Amino acid sequence: MPLKFFLKLYARLAGLTALVALLCVVLFVGVNSVRSQFWNERFAEPLMRWLASSPAPEYQYHWLASQYDFRVAGAQELALTQVTRERLGYGQVVAVKSSLGYRFLVTGFHGQPLQFSTSEPYRDIAVASAQILRVHLDATAPDEREEAIGRLSSGLNVTISRVQGSGSLPADEVLERVYSRGSAFYQDGGEGLILVKLADGELVKVGLPAPFNPWAWPVVLLLLAVSGSVLALSLIFVLRRLDSNLRKVESVAVRIARGEMSARVEAGEGTVVSRLAAAFNGMAEHIQRLVNVQREMIHAVSHELRTPVARIRFGVQMIEDCQGQEALQKQLDGIDGDIQELDELIDEILTYARLEQGGPVFSLEEASITDIVKQVVAEQQIIRPALIIEDEIDEATERLAMADVEPRYIHRAIQNLVGNAGRYAVGKVLVRCHIDEDHCRIDVEDDGSGIPEEEWEKVFTAFARLDDSRTRTSGGYGLGLSIVRRILYWHNGQAFVSRSDSLGGARFSLVWPRKKPQELGL
Repeated sequence: MPLKFFLKLYARLAGLTALVALLCVVLFVGVNSVRSQFWNERFAEPLMRWLASSPAPEYQYHWLASQYDFRVAGAQELALTQVTRERLGYGQVVAVKSSLGYRFLVTGFHGQPLQFSTSEPYRDIAVASAQILRVHLDATAPDEREEAIGRLSSGLNVTISRVQGSGSLPADEVLERVYSRGSAFYQDGGEGLILVKLADGELVKVGLPAPFNPWAWPVVLLLLAVSGSVLALSLIFVLRRLDSNLRKVESVAVRIARGEMSARVEAGEGTVVSRLAAAFNGMAEHIQRLVNVQREMIHAVSHELRTPVARIRFGVQMIEDCQGQEALQKQLDGIDGDIQELDELIDEILTYARLEQGGPVFSLEEASITDIVKQVVAEQQIIRPALIIEDEIDEATERLAMADVEPRYIHRAIQNLVGNAGRYAVGKVLVRCHIDEDHCRIDVEDDGSGIPEEEWEKVFTAFARLDDSRTRTSGGYGLGLSIVRRILYWHNGQAFVSRSDSLGGARFSLVWPRKKPQELGL
Protein backbone atom coordinates (compact mmCIF):
# COMPACT_ATOMS: atom_id res chain seq x y z
CA MET A 1 0.00 0.00 0.00
CA PRO A 2 1.47 3.41 -0.95
CA LEU A 3 2.50 5.53 2.05
CA LYS A 4 0.69 8.59 0.70
CA PHE A 5 -2.59 6.69 0.37
CA PHE A 6 -2.15 5.16 3.86
CA LEU A 7 -1.51 8.55 5.46
CA LYS A 8 -4.48 10.11 3.69
CA LEU A 9 -6.77 7.24 4.72
CA TYR A 10 -5.44 7.34 8.28
CA ALA A 11 -6.00 11.10 8.51
CA ARG A 12 -9.57 10.73 7.25
CA LEU A 13 -10.35 7.93 9.69
CA ALA A 14 -8.82 9.89 12.55
CA GLY A 15 -10.81 12.98 11.57
CA LEU A 16 -14.01 10.95 11.29
CA THR A 17 -13.38 9.37 14.70
CA ALA A 18 -12.75 12.79 16.25
CA LEU A 19 -15.91 14.16 14.61
CA VAL A 20 -18.05 11.27 15.88
CA ALA A 21 -16.54 11.58 19.37
CA LEU A 22 -17.08 15.35 19.45
CA LEU A 23 -20.65 14.99 18.19
CA CYS A 24 -21.39 12.32 20.81
CA VAL A 25 -19.94 14.48 23.59
CA VAL A 26 -21.99 17.49 22.50
CA LEU A 27 -25.14 15.38 22.27
CA PHE A 28 -24.44 13.68 25.59
CA VAL A 29 -23.92 16.96 27.42
CA GLY A 30 -26.80 18.72 25.69
CA VAL A 31 -29.33 15.92 26.13
CA ASN A 32 -28.34 15.25 29.73
CA SER A 33 -28.54 18.92 30.64
CA VAL A 34 -32.19 18.86 29.57
CA ARG A 35 -32.80 15.46 31.15
CA SER A 36 -31.12 16.53 34.38
CA GLN A 37 -33.26 19.67 34.54
CA PHE A 38 -36.44 17.65 33.94
CA TRP A 39 -35.44 14.90 36.40
CA ASN A 40 -34.59 17.34 39.18
CA GLU A 41 -37.89 19.10 38.76
CA ARG A 42 -39.81 15.81 38.82
CA PHE A 43 -37.82 14.52 41.79
CA ALA A 44 -38.32 17.70 43.83
CA GLU A 45 -41.98 18.12 42.85
CA PRO A 46 -43.51 15.93 45.65
CA LEU A 47 -41.62 17.81 48.36
CA MET A 48 -42.32 21.21 46.84
CA ARG A 49 -46.02 20.38 46.41
CA TRP A 50 -46.17 19.24 50.03
CA LEU A 51 -44.63 22.51 51.22
CA ALA A 52 -46.88 24.57 48.95
CA SER A 53 -49.95 22.87 50.39
CA SER A 54 -49.21 24.29 53.84
CA PRO A 55 -50.70 27.73 54.65
CA ALA A 56 -47.55 28.68 56.59
CA PRO A 57 -44.69 26.34 55.61
CA GLU A 58 -41.99 28.78 56.78
CA TYR A 59 -43.33 28.40 60.32
CA GLN A 60 -44.42 24.76 60.18
CA TYR A 61 -41.06 23.65 58.82
CA HIS A 62 -38.95 26.47 60.18
CA TRP A 63 -35.74 24.39 60.40
CA LEU A 64 -35.59 24.20 56.61
CA ALA A 65 -34.71 27.88 56.40
CA SER A 66 -31.31 27.46 58.03
CA GLN A 67 -30.44 24.28 56.19
CA TYR A 68 -31.78 24.91 52.68
CA ASP A 69 -32.49 28.65 52.51
CA PHE A 70 -36.19 27.85 52.47
CA ARG A 71 -38.30 30.98 52.32
CA VAL A 72 -41.41 32.62 50.96
CA ALA A 73 -40.69 35.78 49.02
CA GLY A 74 -41.83 37.88 46.11
CA ALA A 75 -40.74 37.39 42.51
CA GLN A 76 -38.68 40.57 42.56
CA GLU A 77 -36.88 39.58 45.74
CA LEU A 78 -36.00 36.17 44.29
CA ALA A 79 -34.83 37.78 40.99
CA LEU A 80 -36.92 35.49 38.81
CA THR A 81 -36.82 35.66 35.01
CA GLN A 82 -39.89 36.13 32.89
CA VAL A 83 -39.83 32.49 31.77
CA THR A 84 -39.64 31.29 35.39
CA ARG A 85 -42.53 33.54 36.38
CA GLU A 86 -44.66 32.19 33.54
CA ARG A 87 -43.90 28.60 34.51
CA LEU A 88 -44.75 29.34 38.14
CA GLY A 89 -47.96 30.91 36.94
CA TYR A 90 -48.85 27.61 35.28
CA GLY A 91 -48.34 25.85 38.62
CA GLN A 92 -45.11 24.08 37.61
CA VAL A 93 -42.16 23.24 39.84
CA VAL A 94 -39.13 25.06 38.44
CA ALA A 95 -35.49 24.13 38.96
CA VAL A 96 -33.02 26.97 38.45
CA LYS A 97 -29.39 25.94 38.25
CA SER A 98 -26.87 28.21 39.95
CA SER A 99 -23.21 28.15 40.85
CA LEU A 100 -24.06 26.66 44.26
CA GLY A 101 -26.41 23.99 42.99
CA TYR A 102 -30.17 24.25 42.34
CA ARG A 103 -33.00 26.51 43.48
CA PHE A 104 -36.39 24.84 43.40
CA LEU A 105 -39.39 27.14 43.10
CA VAL A 106 -43.13 26.59 43.32
CA THR A 107 -46.16 28.81 43.87
CA GLY A 108 -47.27 28.58 47.49
CA PHE A 109 -50.65 28.39 49.18
CA HIS A 110 -51.09 32.19 49.09
CA GLY A 111 -49.76 32.62 45.56
CA GLN A 112 -46.23 33.63 46.54
CA PRO A 113 -43.16 31.72 45.31
CA LEU A 114 -41.49 29.26 47.66
CA GLN A 115 -37.73 28.70 47.33
CA PHE A 116 -35.79 25.63 48.38
CA SER A 117 -32.02 25.73 47.70
CA THR A 118 -29.68 22.73 47.69
CA SER A 119 -26.16 21.88 46.60
CA GLU A 120 -26.87 18.13 46.23
CA PRO A 121 -30.48 17.78 45.06
CA TYR A 122 -30.83 14.02 45.44
CA ARG A 123 -29.41 13.83 48.96
CA ASP A 124 -30.79 17.10 50.32
CA ILE A 125 -34.35 16.61 49.06
CA ALA A 126 -34.30 13.06 50.49
CA VAL A 127 -33.09 14.27 53.88
CA ALA A 128 -35.63 17.14 53.95
CA SER A 129 -38.42 14.69 53.07
CA ALA A 130 -37.28 12.37 55.89
CA GLN A 131 -37.27 15.26 58.36
CA ILE A 132 -40.83 16.24 57.41
CA LEU A 133 -41.87 12.61 57.60
CA ARG A 134 -40.40 12.23 61.12
CA VAL A 135 -42.17 15.37 62.36
CA HIS A 136 -45.54 14.12 61.16
CA LEU A 137 -45.04 10.55 62.40
CA ASP A 138 -43.88 11.76 65.82
CA ALA A 139 -47.06 13.83 66.04
CA THR A 140 -49.21 10.79 65.16
CA ALA A 141 -50.44 8.25 67.67
CA PRO A 142 -49.00 4.76 67.26
CA ASP A 143 -52.33 3.27 66.28
CA GLU A 144 -52.76 5.89 63.54
CA ARG A 145 -49.23 5.60 62.26
CA GLU A 146 -50.02 3.22 59.40
CA GLU A 147 -52.53 5.64 57.95
CA ALA A 148 -50.05 8.48 58.29
CA ILE A 149 -47.33 6.43 56.62
CA GLY A 150 -49.62 5.82 53.64
CA ARG A 151 -50.49 9.50 53.36
CA LEU A 152 -46.85 10.62 53.64
CA SER A 153 -45.66 7.92 51.26
CA SER A 154 -48.11 9.06 48.60
CA GLY A 155 -47.56 12.75 49.17
CA LEU A 156 -43.75 12.67 49.22
CA ASN A 157 -43.42 9.90 46.57
CA VAL A 158 -41.35 7.64 48.78
CA THR A 159 -41.71 4.11 50.13
CA ILE A 160 -41.90 3.89 53.91
CA SER A 161 -41.45 0.65 55.82
CA ARG A 162 -41.00 -0.10 59.48
CA VAL A 163 -37.78 -1.87 60.44
CA GLN A 164 -38.64 -5.12 62.12
CA GLY A 165 -35.97 -7.58 63.10
CA SER A 166 -32.18 -7.33 62.93
CA GLY A 167 -32.07 -8.78 59.40
CA SER A 168 -33.32 -5.54 57.83
CA LEU A 169 -30.89 -3.31 59.70
CA PRO A 170 -28.14 -1.50 57.75
CA ALA A 171 -24.47 -1.38 58.67
CA ASP A 172 -23.34 -0.36 62.12
CA GLU A 173 -21.96 2.99 61.00
CA VAL A 174 -25.40 3.92 59.63
CA LEU A 175 -27.03 2.94 62.94
CA GLU A 176 -24.53 5.03 64.88
CA ARG A 177 -25.38 8.07 62.79
CA VAL A 178 -29.12 7.43 63.21
CA TYR A 179 -28.88 7.27 66.99
CA SER A 180 -26.67 10.36 67.13
CA ARG A 181 -28.51 12.54 64.58
CA GLY A 182 -31.93 10.98 64.31
CA SER A 183 -31.59 9.98 60.62
CA ALA A 184 -28.99 8.79 58.16
CA PHE A 185 -28.83 8.81 54.35
CA TYR A 186 -27.11 5.88 52.66
CA GLN A 187 -27.20 3.98 49.37
CA ASP A 188 -27.85 0.32 48.77
CA GLY A 189 -27.57 -1.11 45.25
CA GLY A 190 -27.42 2.38 43.73
CA GLU A 191 -30.73 3.50 45.29
CA GLY A 192 -30.98 6.06 48.07
CA LEU A 193 -32.33 5.07 51.47
CA ILE A 194 -32.92 7.02 54.69
CA LEU A 195 -33.18 5.39 58.09
CA VAL A 196 -35.21 7.55 60.48
CA LYS A 197 -35.49 7.13 64.29
CA LEU A 198 -38.84 8.32 65.64
CA ALA A 199 -39.37 9.84 69.06
CA ASP A 200 -40.54 6.54 70.53
CA GLY A 201 -37.42 4.73 69.26
CA GLU A 202 -39.07 3.02 66.30
CA LEU A 203 -36.94 2.84 63.13
CA VAL A 204 -38.48 3.66 59.76
CA LYS A 205 -36.79 3.05 56.42
CA VAL A 206 -37.55 5.50 53.60
CA GLY A 207 -36.89 4.37 50.02
CA LEU A 208 -36.30 6.95 47.30
CA PRO A 209 -36.67 6.84 43.51
CA ALA A 210 -33.52 5.86 41.60
CA PRO A 211 -30.99 8.70 41.16
CA PHE A 212 -30.43 10.41 37.85
CA ASN A 213 -28.69 8.10 35.36
CA PRO A 214 -26.86 9.97 32.58
CA TRP A 215 -26.32 6.65 30.74
CA ALA A 216 -29.97 5.68 30.45
CA TRP A 217 -30.74 3.39 27.54
CA PRO A 218 -32.49 6.10 25.45
CA VAL A 219 -29.32 8.20 25.64
CA VAL A 220 -27.13 5.24 24.68
CA LEU A 221 -29.44 4.38 21.79
CA LEU A 222 -29.38 8.01 20.62
CA LEU A 223 -25.56 8.08 20.67
CA LEU A 224 -25.40 4.76 18.84
CA ALA A 225 -27.92 5.96 16.26
CA VAL A 226 -26.06 9.22 15.68
CA SER A 227 -22.66 7.47 15.47
CA GLY A 228 -24.07 4.85 13.13
CA SER A 229 -25.68 7.51 10.95
CA VAL A 230 -22.46 9.51 10.66
CA LEU A 231 -20.46 6.38 9.87
CA ALA A 232 -23.10 5.26 7.35
CA LEU A 233 -23.04 8.64 5.59
CA SER A 234 -19.24 8.58 5.52
CA LEU A 235 -19.28 5.04 4.16
CA ILE A 236 -21.81 6.04 1.49
CA PHE A 237 -19.57 8.97 0.49
CA VAL A 238 -16.47 6.73 0.31
CA LEU A 239 -18.32 4.01 -1.61
CA ARG A 240 -19.72 6.56 -4.05
CA ARG A 241 -16.20 7.77 -4.82
CA LEU A 242 -14.97 4.20 -5.09
CA ASP A 243 -17.90 3.30 -7.33
CA SER A 244 -17.21 6.36 -9.48
CA ASN A 245 -13.57 5.35 -9.91
CA LEU A 246 -14.51 1.76 -10.67
CA ARG A 247 -17.04 2.97 -13.23
CA LYS A 248 -14.21 4.83 -14.96
CA VAL A 249 -12.27 1.58 -15.22
CA GLU A 250 -15.40 -0.22 -16.41
CA SER A 251 -16.08 2.46 -19.03
CA VAL A 252 -12.53 2.24 -20.39
CA ALA A 253 -12.76 -1.58 -20.46
CA VAL A 254 -15.96 -1.33 -22.54
CA ARG A 255 -14.30 1.16 -24.90
CA ILE A 256 -11.31 -1.13 -25.37
CA ALA A 257 -13.67 -4.03 -26.03
CA ARG A 258 -15.26 -1.91 -28.79
CA GLY A 259 -11.87 -1.39 -30.42
CA GLU A 260 -10.70 1.92 -28.90
CA MET A 261 -7.25 0.65 -28.01
CA SER A 262 -6.00 4.13 -27.06
CA ALA A 263 -8.54 4.49 -24.19
CA ARG A 264 -6.92 4.88 -20.77
CA VAL A 265 -8.13 5.30 -17.18
CA GLU A 266 -7.55 8.72 -15.64
CA ALA A 267 -7.24 8.35 -11.87
CA GLY A 268 -5.46 10.76 -9.55
CA GLU A 269 -2.69 9.73 -7.19
CA GLY A 270 -3.54 8.55 -3.70
CA THR A 271 -6.98 7.17 -4.60
CA VAL A 272 -8.22 3.70 -3.75
CA VAL A 273 -8.06 2.55 -7.37
CA SER A 274 -4.94 4.43 -8.45
CA ARG A 275 -2.88 1.22 -8.45
CA LEU A 276 -5.68 -0.62 -10.25
CA ALA A 277 -5.83 2.17 -12.83
CA ALA A 278 -2.05 2.05 -13.32
CA ALA A 279 -2.13 -1.73 -13.73
CA PHE A 280 -5.11 -1.50 -16.08
CA ASN A 281 -3.40 1.15 -18.21
CA GLY A 282 -0.27 -0.98 -18.34
CA MET A 283 -2.35 -3.95 -19.45
CA ALA A 284 -4.13 -1.81 -22.06
CA GLU A 285 -0.81 -0.55 -23.43
CA HIS A 286 0.49 -4.11 -23.60
CA ILE A 287 -2.66 -5.28 -25.40
CA GLN A 288 -2.48 -2.34 -27.79
CA ARG A 289 1.15 -3.12 -28.54
CA LEU A 290 0.36 -6.81 -29.08
CA VAL A 291 -2.49 -5.95 -31.44
CA ASN A 292 -0.23 -3.58 -33.39
CA VAL A 293 2.51 -6.19 -33.47
CA GLN A 294 0.02 -8.77 -34.67
CA ARG A 295 -1.16 -6.51 -37.45
CA GLU A 296 2.39 -5.67 -38.50
CA MET A 297 3.37 -9.31 -38.31
CA ILE A 298 0.46 -10.46 -40.46
CA HIS A 299 1.27 -7.81 -43.04
CA ALA A 300 5.01 -8.48 -42.99
CA VAL A 301 4.73 -12.26 -42.88
CA SER A 302 2.42 -12.28 -45.88
CA HIS A 303 4.99 -10.19 -47.74
CA GLU A 304 8.00 -12.24 -46.55
CA LEU A 305 6.38 -15.57 -47.43
CA ARG A 306 5.38 -14.45 -50.91
CA THR A 307 8.97 -14.34 -52.24
CA PRO A 308 10.22 -17.84 -51.27
CA VAL A 309 6.87 -19.39 -52.16
CA ALA A 310 7.01 -17.76 -55.60
CA ARG A 311 10.57 -19.04 -56.10
CA ILE A 312 9.52 -22.56 -55.07
CA ARG A 313 6.60 -22.46 -57.50
CA PHE A 314 8.91 -21.18 -60.25
CA GLY A 315 11.49 -23.88 -59.44
CA VAL A 316 8.82 -26.61 -59.62
CA GLN A 317 7.76 -25.34 -63.03
CA MET A 318 11.37 -25.26 -64.21
CA ILE A 319 11.85 -28.91 -63.20
CA GLU A 320 9.50 -29.93 -65.99
CA ASP A 321 11.76 -28.26 -68.58
CA CYS A 322 15.10 -29.54 -67.20
CA GLN A 323 16.93 -31.64 -69.80
CA GLY A 324 19.86 -32.94 -67.82
CA GLN A 325 20.66 -34.23 -64.34
CA GLU A 326 22.86 -31.22 -63.59
CA ALA A 327 20.10 -28.71 -64.38
CA LEU A 328 17.60 -30.76 -62.39
CA GLN A 329 19.89 -30.87 -59.36
CA LYS A 330 20.39 -27.12 -59.55
CA GLN A 331 16.65 -26.50 -59.41
CA LEU A 332 16.26 -28.97 -56.54
CA ASP A 333 19.04 -27.26 -54.62
CA GLY A 334 17.32 -23.91 -55.18
CA ILE A 335 14.01 -25.31 -53.96
CA ASP A 336 15.76 -26.79 -50.93
CA GLY A 337 17.31 -23.41 -50.18
CA ASP A 338 13.94 -21.71 -50.44
CA ILE A 339 12.41 -24.28 -48.07
CA GLN A 340 15.30 -23.66 -45.68
CA GLU A 341 14.58 -19.94 -45.89
CA LEU A 342 10.90 -20.59 -45.06
CA ASP A 343 11.95 -22.73 -42.10
CA GLU A 344 14.27 -20.03 -40.76
CA LEU A 345 11.60 -17.36 -41.28
CA ILE A 346 9.02 -19.40 -39.40
CA ASP A 347 11.50 -20.00 -36.57
CA GLU A 348 12.22 -16.27 -36.34
CA ILE A 349 8.52 -15.42 -36.34
CA LEU A 350 7.71 -17.97 -33.62
CA THR A 351 10.61 -16.80 -31.46
CA TYR A 352 9.60 -13.16 -31.82
CA ALA A 353 5.92 -13.92 -31.10
CA ARG A 354 6.83 -15.96 -28.02
CA LEU A 355 8.98 -13.16 -26.63
CA GLU A 356 6.57 -10.37 -27.57
CA GLN A 357 3.42 -11.96 -26.17
CA GLY A 358 4.65 -12.42 -22.62
CA GLY A 359 7.98 -14.09 -22.93
CA PRO A 360 9.05 -17.69 -22.42
CA VAL A 361 9.23 -19.30 -19.04
CA PHE A 362 12.67 -18.02 -18.12
CA SER A 363 14.73 -20.19 -15.83
CA LEU A 364 17.64 -17.98 -14.85
CA GLU A 365 20.74 -19.78 -13.79
CA GLU A 366 24.31 -18.84 -13.04
CA ALA A 367 26.42 -19.09 -16.19
CA SER A 368 29.66 -17.68 -17.55
CA ILE A 369 28.99 -14.73 -19.83
CA THR A 370 32.55 -14.76 -21.18
CA ASP A 371 32.21 -18.43 -22.19
CA ILE A 372 29.02 -17.63 -24.10
CA VAL A 373 30.72 -14.70 -25.85
CA LYS A 374 33.69 -16.84 -26.83
CA GLN A 375 31.40 -19.60 -28.10
CA VAL A 376 29.42 -17.18 -30.30
CA VAL A 377 32.63 -15.64 -31.67
CA ALA A 378 34.03 -19.08 -32.53
CA GLU A 379 30.78 -20.16 -34.24
CA GLN A 380 30.50 -16.98 -36.30
CA GLN A 381 34.17 -17.11 -37.30
CA ILE A 382 33.53 -20.53 -38.84
CA ILE A 383 30.47 -19.27 -40.69
CA ARG A 384 32.23 -16.12 -41.94
CA PRO A 385 35.88 -17.06 -42.55
CA ALA A 386 36.45 -13.96 -44.70
CA LEU A 387 36.02 -11.69 -41.68
CA ILE A 388 38.08 -11.18 -38.58
CA ILE A 389 35.78 -11.74 -35.60
CA GLU A 390 37.48 -11.15 -32.24
CA ASP A 391 36.46 -10.86 -28.60
CA GLU A 392 37.96 -8.43 -26.08
CA ILE A 393 37.67 -9.46 -22.43
CA ASP A 394 39.75 -7.99 -19.59
CA GLU A 395 40.92 -9.84 -16.46
CA ALA A 396 38.41 -8.15 -14.12
CA THR A 397 35.59 -9.35 -16.35
CA GLU A 398 36.95 -12.90 -16.33
CA ARG A 399 36.85 -12.91 -12.53
CA LEU A 400 33.22 -11.74 -12.49
CA ALA A 401 32.10 -13.81 -15.48
CA MET A 402 29.36 -15.68 -13.61
CA ALA A 403 25.92 -14.01 -13.83
CA ASP A 404 22.24 -14.94 -13.57
CA VAL A 405 20.97 -15.40 -17.13
CA GLU A 406 19.00 -17.70 -19.40
CA PRO A 407 22.04 -19.00 -21.34
CA ARG A 408 20.16 -20.10 -24.46
CA TYR A 409 18.50 -16.71 -25.01
CA ILE A 410 21.58 -14.64 -24.14
CA HIS A 411 23.49 -16.80 -26.65
CA ARG A 412 20.76 -16.07 -29.21
CA ALA A 413 20.92 -12.31 -28.55
CA ILE A 414 24.73 -12.13 -28.92
CA GLN A 415 24.58 -14.41 -31.97
CA ASN A 416 22.03 -12.15 -33.66
CA LEU A 417 24.17 -9.06 -33.05
CA VAL A 418 27.40 -10.71 -34.25
CA GLY A 419 25.63 -12.19 -37.31
CA ASN A 420 24.09 -8.82 -38.12
CA ALA A 421 27.47 -7.09 -37.75
CA GLY A 422 29.12 -9.74 -39.96
CA ARG A 423 26.51 -9.09 -42.66
CA TYR A 424 27.49 -5.43 -42.99
CA ALA A 425 31.16 -5.45 -41.89
CA VAL A 426 33.95 -4.83 -44.40
CA GLY A 427 36.59 -6.91 -42.70
CA LYS A 428 36.32 -6.96 -38.91
CA VAL A 429 33.85 -7.49 -36.07
CA LEU A 430 34.83 -6.82 -32.45
CA VAL A 431 32.91 -8.15 -29.44
CA ARG A 432 33.75 -6.36 -26.18
CA CYS A 433 32.62 -7.81 -22.85
CA HIS A 434 32.70 -5.86 -19.59
CA ILE A 435 31.27 -7.10 -16.28
CA ASP A 436 31.34 -5.39 -12.88
CA GLU A 437 29.68 -6.18 -9.55
CA ASP A 438 26.27 -4.92 -10.70
CA HIS A 439 25.97 -5.04 -14.48
CA CYS A 440 26.94 -6.97 -17.58
CA ARG A 441 27.68 -5.15 -20.84
CA ILE A 442 28.43 -6.52 -24.30
CA ASP A 443 29.30 -4.27 -27.26
CA VAL A 444 29.35 -5.66 -30.82
CA GLU A 445 31.16 -3.32 -33.26
CA ASP A 446 31.89 -3.54 -36.98
CA ASP A 447 33.82 -1.53 -39.57
CA GLY A 448 30.89 -1.17 -41.96
CA SER A 449 29.13 1.99 -43.06
CA GLY A 450 27.25 2.32 -39.77
CA ILE A 451 23.67 3.37 -39.15
CA PRO A 452 22.38 6.96 -39.43
CA GLU A 453 21.50 8.38 -36.02
CA GLU A 454 17.90 9.08 -37.03
CA GLU A 455 17.48 5.34 -37.74
CA TRP A 456 18.91 4.08 -34.44
CA GLU A 457 15.51 3.35 -32.86
CA LYS A 458 13.92 2.10 -36.06
CA VAL A 459 16.33 -0.84 -36.40
CA PHE A 460 14.75 -2.53 -33.37
CA THR A 461 11.28 -2.47 -34.94
CA ALA A 462 9.97 -5.80 -36.14
CA PHE A 463 10.41 -6.43 -39.93
CA ALA A 464 12.21 -3.10 -40.31
CA ARG A 465 15.30 -3.07 -42.56
CA LEU A 466 17.35 -0.10 -43.63
CA ASP A 467 18.15 -1.56 -47.06
CA ASP A 468 15.83 -2.81 -49.79
CA SER A 469 17.46 -6.24 -50.04
CA ARG A 470 15.12 -9.21 -50.03
CA THR A 471 17.62 -11.97 -50.73
CA ARG A 472 18.38 -14.66 -48.25
CA THR A 473 22.09 -13.93 -48.52
CA SER A 474 22.10 -10.36 -47.30
CA GLY A 475 18.69 -9.08 -46.38
CA GLY A 476 17.53 -11.09 -43.37
CA TYR A 477 13.98 -10.81 -42.11
CA GLY A 478 14.08 -7.71 -39.90
CA LEU A 479 13.32 -9.72 -36.73
CA GLY A 480 16.80 -10.35 -35.32
CA LEU A 481 17.21 -7.03 -33.47
CA SER A 482 13.60 -7.09 -32.26
CA ILE A 483 14.28 -10.50 -30.72
CA VAL A 484 17.44 -9.13 -29.10
CA ARG A 485 15.56 -6.24 -27.49
CA ARG A 486 12.82 -8.54 -26.13
CA ILE A 487 15.39 -10.96 -24.69
CA LEU A 488 17.06 -8.08 -22.87
CA TYR A 489 13.66 -6.82 -21.71
CA TRP A 490 12.95 -10.16 -20.01
CA HIS A 491 16.40 -9.93 -18.40
CA ASN A 492 15.40 -6.47 -17.09
CA GLY A 493 18.01 -4.90 -19.36
CA GLN A 494 18.27 -2.72 -22.47
CA ALA A 495 19.59 -2.97 -26.03
CA PHE A 496 20.63 0.14 -27.97
CA VAL A 497 22.75 1.19 -30.95
CA SER A 498 25.39 3.89 -31.40
CA ARG A 499 28.54 4.51 -33.46
CA SER A 500 31.80 2.61 -32.97
CA ASP A 501 34.70 4.92 -32.04
CA SER A 502 37.38 2.36 -32.86
CA LEU A 503 36.05 0.72 -36.06
CA GLY A 504 33.83 3.49 -37.42
CA GLY A 505 30.76 1.34 -38.06
CA ALA A 506 27.77 0.50 -35.89
CA ARG A 507 27.99 -0.51 -32.24
CA PHE A 508 25.17 -2.53 -30.68
CA SER A 509 25.20 -2.71 -26.88
CA LEU A 510 23.50 -5.03 -24.39
CA VAL A 511 23.28 -4.02 -20.71
CA TRP A 512 21.49 -5.98 -17.96
CA PRO A 513 21.81 -6.61 -14.19
CA ARG A 514 24.44 -9.17 -13.21
CA LYS A 515 22.26 -10.71 -10.48
CA LYS A 516 18.59 -11.59 -10.76
CA PRO A 517 16.41 -8.71 -9.47
CA GLN A 518 14.21 -9.99 -6.64
CA GLU A 519 11.11 -8.18 -7.91
CA LEU A 520 11.09 -10.06 -11.22
CA GLY A 521 10.35 -13.38 -9.55
CA LEU A 522 11.81 -15.19 -12.56
